[in-house]
Amino acid sequence: MLTGTIKFYNDSKGFGFIIDDQSQSDIFVHATGLVDKIAQNDKVCFDLKEGKKGPNAINVKKV
Repeated sequence: MLTGTIKFYNDSKGFGFIIDDQSQSDIFVHATGLVDKIAQNDKVCFDLKEGKKGPNAINVKKV
């Protein structure tokens, strides 16, 4: 699993972005990929799945 920090998450729209610890790139996260409830600046671990517009975070859990 990869690790990162929640850069932004909009609960009402159900999406946001994670800053990946290794690459420092933004990874899209959708509400369907969440295991735990997340908020800005939370440390998380996640898996990657290729989406239509690039990598998506799935199995997102707080650490």
